[in-house]
Amino acid sequence: MSGVWVFKNNGVIRLVENPAAEVEKSNGTSTSRRKVLVHLPTEEVVSSYNSLEQILTDLGWERYYEGDPHLLQFHKHSSIDLISLPRDFSKFNSVYMYDIVVKNPNVFHVRDM
Repeated sequence: MSGVWVFKNNGVIRLVENPAAEVEKSNGTSTSRRKVLVHLPTEEVVSSYNSLEQILTDLGWERYYEGDPHLLQFHKHSSIDLISLPRDFSKFNSVYMYDIVVKNPNVFHVRDM
């Protein structure tokens, strides 16, 4: 968990994960950016699990069916790495994106949209 703890006048504290966005909200501006996973060789934004699975398969990743049924998982025979993703693509966020980037250096990049 990262962020900034904010103390209010009434003694209540809360964690603000993105302090810059919080300041913009209080100013009435909203520049909240969502993150996207970009496949660098093609410069395409990964917009579905179908396209991601195709790219990962081309990179030597295989579907792993023996894990949690609520996750899509991929593994490589040549490593101990396992990529675990929520089945619902709408829950695919930057944490999962960075996991893919770390396990596939120079192939993916996370960008603000």
